Amino acid sequence: MGTILLSEIAGTAMLTLMGGGVVANNILGKTKGKDGGWLMVNFGWGLAVFVGVYTAFKTGAHINPAVTTGLLMSEAAEYAPGISITLGTTVTYYIAEVIGAFIGAVLAWLVYKNHYDQEKDPGTILGTFSTGPEIRSYGWNLVTEIIATFVLVFVIIMFGNTPDKLGPLAVALLVLAIGASLGGPTGYAINPARDLGPRLAHAVLPIPNKGGSDWAYSWVPIAGPLIGGSLAGLFSLIYF
Repeated sequence: MGTILLSEIAGTAMLTLMGGGVVANNILGKTKGKDGGWLMVNFGWGLAVFVGVYTAFKTGAHINPAVTTGLLMSEAAEYAPGISITLGTTVTYYIAEVIGAFIGAVLAWLVYKNHYDQEKDPGTILGTFSTGPEIRSYGWNLVTEIIATFVLVFVIIMFGNTPDKLGPLAVALLVLAIGASLGGPTGYAINPARDLGPRLAHAVLPIPNKGGSDWAYSWVPIAGPLIGGSLAGLFSLIYF
């Protein structure tokens, strides 16, 4: 349990530090990467996953409760050396991933603190921490997150059953592809911890002009990825 906590906290912290950092660099004022565009964000998040996966290699580098759930549903008895995916270890993974995501978001805020202090738009500030829909329609936003996360988790399970030898690079390219193809409607959370941890950080950090944390929407990037991950794990049983 201690290994899971340490590894997954560190890996998920790296994920949200780098991922939140690229969003902040893209949309906050007076940054070197201002208005770098959607593909800059996609590449940044893909590489953030690359870094996070390498950091959390000891525990199979879930860094995402949807991945953990998918592996549990797929009956992956031992995804990381010496660690079985059970209900008990799944809860430990969840806790570590949310804590790590919170820490990473706080670190990203520290990097860009001067820029946050000068930002006047609450929506821009929140957008560097958590996801939000371009068109708010909870049902369809949920469908988007379910489908995108299904793709993520199912293909990750496929990676584990094919001799691709690409390791974390394969997952990074997958996240890049999902962002470019399916990320437009909701910002592709595809990871409950990636959204919940930074949203909690946004709620407690002393950021001027930050406004609310949009808790009314927060259930979508939690429920959608967990459903999508579960379906991917179950489908993998049929597929094989």
